[in-house]
Amino acid sequence: MTTSAADGFSLIEVLISILVLTVGVIGAASMQLTALQTSRWSAFQTTALHLALEMADHIRSHSQHVQSRGVSNPYLAIDYQIPYHQPAINCYGRDANCNAEELAEFEIALWLRRVSKELPTARVRVCRDTQPWDASRQRYTWRCTESSGAHSYPLIYIKIGWPDRSATDVDFPPVLVLPVAAH
Repeated sequence: MTTSAADGFSLIEVLISILVLTVGVIGAASMQLTALQTSRWSAFQTTALHLALEMADHIRSHSQHVQSRGVSNPYLAIDYQIPYHQPAINCYGRDANCNAEELAEFEIALWLRRVSKELPTARVRVCRDTQPWDASRQRYTWRCTESSGAHSYPLIYIKIGWPDRSATDVDFPPVLVLPVAAH
């Protein structure tokens, strides 16, 4: 009985098929990794939006603070980056006797605790701003410009951002910028 080369596979054919299979597996793994990163980014954006909407509701519910300008507005003092410090004030319970200022500070502290838990690397800033978008850099900015003139009473903005793993600069921009309009 004679055997020919057509009866089986040569070593080169086997190596080529293993190479093709390897490239396919690596491609599938890469797509899975990209899908996981996109899912994580989407979850952060959703969480940030929920937190920003919650803070916007707090700001609007304290209309006296929305109308006040400057240092007396505790919401405009929020410029948060890790680490978070526990508030000294407590407005829980029936026996708590908090005024409007203390209640606002308490709500801010509880909200910042949630931010530190749900978005651990986030930065948050709440401020009045006439130009949240930096046209020269094509991105939002943490800087808050409250100029006089045509925009003498600018909107309050809630800015939330976190570093991207692929970001090269340390000063990452805000990812979410939510304007807060008074009632």
